[in-house]
Amino acid sequence: MPEIIDLSQEIYEGMPVFKDLPQVKMSIHNSHEEWDGIKNPKKRTPAVHKLELGEHTGTHVDAINHMAKQYEGQSIDTMPLSMFYTEGICLDFSHKKLKELIEPDEIADACKKDKLEIKPGDTILIYTDHYRNHFNTENWGNGPGLSTAAARWLGNKNIAAFGVETMSPGVPKVSNKEVHHICGELNFTHYENMINLHLLIGRGRFRFIGLPLKIRGGTGSPVRAVAVFED
Repeated sequence: MPEIIDLSQEIYEGMPVFKDLPQVKMSIHNSHEEWDGIKNPKKRTPAVHKLELGEHTGTHVDAINHMAKQYEGQSIDTMPLSMFYTEGICLDFSHKKLKELIEPDEIADACKKDKLEIKPGDTILIYTDHYRNHFNTENWGNGPGLSTAAARWLGNKNIAAFGVETMSPGVPKVSNKEVHHICGELNFTHYENMINLHLLIGRGRFRFIGLPLKIRGGTGSPVRAVAVFED
């Protein structure tokens, strides 16, 4: 049996979201008691929940049309499924400090350290241990991130995507906007708010799956991202 490692956050009301993105709201829309005709029940058992959330909630992938206005039309439902079903590797940057940039030579060194190669079509996961150290704290939004040079370096290797534990792929107000622009320019994407990346370090290559919802015109989508290790 393959080993499947869950890389996705839970989605729940009150969870952290990036800046002014929609807060998650969750309520019971239908209960089993209502369906059974019970009037004024002491307890409502959920049969259907109503969810209100943004496309960029929790562990999610960005569509190309999110990167800049000139990519209008390149929505999540138009992106090939092959971008979300790839081979993957995970690189160790757990030594990086808050708001510290990750540079191209550091990515190359991390590959050499674990004897890994970045191949065309790969998804590259960036382990910083920021989730376990800072989730839902005052420093949750202050994680390390890619520099513009690192994003371009990865894009020029024709990867499908990279993934981070933080709420943004770059450091906000330092490189984040530019990293998005580079993803649009070079036609690759990224995942944000990933978890359990520490479980992938030192284990080599794996199958990465992060399929988005088929949202018409969507600028991104929550995903249930997983890493699969075959026997």
